[in-house]
Amino acid sequence: MSAADSKLFTIDDLKARLSSKGYKLTPQRREILQVFLDNPERQHLNAEDVHGILHEAQSNIGLATVYRTLELLGSLGLLLPIEFGDGSTRYELNRDPSKHRHHHLICLKCKKVIEFDEDKLDGLEADIALRSGFWIVNHDVKFFGYCKDCQKIEHNV
Repeated sequence: MSAADSKLFTIDDLKARLSSKGYKLTPQRREILQVFLDNPERQHLNAEDVHGILHEAQSNIGLATVYRTLELLGSLGLLLPIEFGDGSTRYELNRDPSKHRHHHLICLKCKKVIEFDEDKLDGLEADIALRSGFWIVNHDVKFFGYCKDCQKIEHNV
């Protein structure tokens, strides 16, 4: 997500989405959501990351409140919870709930996460839905391996 993209998505958009689900934009929710809007270069934030950013900004929101709020915002679809196999749930803004999620490449050595949008699974998804009668609303793909930098280190290139 680029900085230009983040300017197209505002706290008012999030407020409207919360309101449509019967929730209010409390000051704590606003501050936590603002972290994601103000830090487009820092994706995949966990509760500790968000709490650290808030702490640096002199916020007094506690870690327990951050955890509860992230969980709520994830369950409401404003944030996308993501598991990368390291025991920590990370979150990113769900800019368009009608679109498929993007996918992730996860380096097993340095833990770098690389996003990619190309989705060649639509045909497979349609076939699975047709054959199983299962209504699929989304899918999430993660590939685990080694990034270019770690491959160079590993193979002394």
